[in-house]
Amino acid sequence: MAEKQKNDDNENTIVAEVRESFGKGAARKLRVLGKIPAVVYGHGTEPQHLTLPGHEVALLLRKSNAVLDLKIAGKSQLALVKDVQKDPVKQLIEHIDLIVIRKGEKVTVDIHVHPVGESFAGTIATLEHPTISVEAEATNIPEFVNVDIEGAEDGTQILAKDLKLPAGSTLITDPETLVVNVVTPQLDAQDTPEGAGAEIGETEEAAAARAAEDAE
Repeated sequence: MAEKQKNDDNENTIVAEVRESFGKGAARKLRVLGKIPAVVYGHGTEPQHLTLPGHEVALLLRKSNAVLDLKIAGKSQLALVKDVQKDPVKQLIEHIDLIVIRKGEKVTVDIHVHPVGESFAGTIATLEHPTISVEAEATNIPEFVNVDIEGAEDGTQILAKDLKLPAGSTLITDPETLVVNVVTPQLDAQDTPEGAGAEIGETEEAAAARAAEDAE
């Protein structure tokens, strides 16, 4: 287990370069070179403008609330990914905001809710809140929380307080927040076979009436 943790830490290690050129033009040149402009701040420190390796960082960002072990001028700095700005069309990463964190401290983050299973036949389970806010250790942030909806019947409502949070996490979202709502879809009369038949019948009657008028 210790070896696995060590490997995970190594995978999060990113060698960062201090950035001295600013502006859109400089940022564009960095992106052409496969690098990402970034800034790290927090804990009363002066903001540091950095350049990160694009490919390695993009792989780590597939995990939500990623924590990076930045190597800046030979020194190590843990940082939590706070915001990722992307090109709206190409979806390329344009800039990253990072927050300084320390081992053992607590941070508040949003984590995704993952429904597991299928609700009772004929019902639909609607995810009213796809994320919830939790407080967790900065170096042990959960990616998501599972919610079991297997066989859940019509009228089932799962609130934030009903979720089983990962160990070490504390709920910050209002406990009464509706997370999952299970309902049976209601069809309009015109959507049912009976409704469709009535509509067709009325049309045939109207056609017959017009035919009688023409005959006269």
